[in-house]
Amino acid sequence: MTTTRKYTQHARATAAEETRRRILDAMRNRLRAAPAEALSIERVAQDAGVARSTVYVVFGSKAGLFEALGQDLLERTGFRRIVEAVALPDARDAVRESLSAAAAVYAAERDVSRAIYSMWALEPEAVRRAFEVVERGRAEGQRRMAERLAEQGHLRPGVTVEEAADILWVVTGFDTFDQLYTGRGLSEEDTAARLVAMAERFLLVVRD
Repeated sequence: MTTTRKYTQHARATAAEETRRRILDAMRNRLRAAPAEALSIERVAQDAGVARSTVYVVFGSKAGLFEALGQDLLERTGFRRIVEAVALPDARDAVRESLSAAAAVYAAERDVSRAIYSMWALEPEAVRRAFEVVERGRAEGQRRMAERLAEQGHLRPGVTVEEAADILWVVTGFDTFDQLYTGRGLSEEDTAARLVAMAERFLLVVRD
């Protein structure tokens, strides 16, 4: 009986995860196909082959669906690389490597990310939760990075921690990346190189 119960529980958990994955994949494809349109839960449900009510059962709300997609994008695009780069002992190396990692993360799901950022203006309450944690974490991370640069003597003379944090905030943002990657048609590698160059030339002392 116990074995049968465990098997049933496992089967249900597997089915639930498969349903969740189908819905997220359908949402991702819908955003790619119609990035300028408000997201329709009905259309996402149809594309995923589930009832509209199932989307709400799984994610709770449209905001919950966006939040889940945001977390899924971070996992799929290798956000861990940015975390590992930021943790490098030398802050100068951390800036360089984290910007390269961020460019790779942004490029991996550029179209979906662009759609979500654009939708922020269309449905701010629904999209807010998808970015709230990430953007707050990015702001706090760049402030700490600026402090580390100052502590290790890497900041140019006259550049304050506050100024450095503001500049890092701009340089590490998706919109800055996309202006180069899409707007200028640069490769992921060239975009990363431009971002690193901006950070170094605005913020860091010149090494001998």
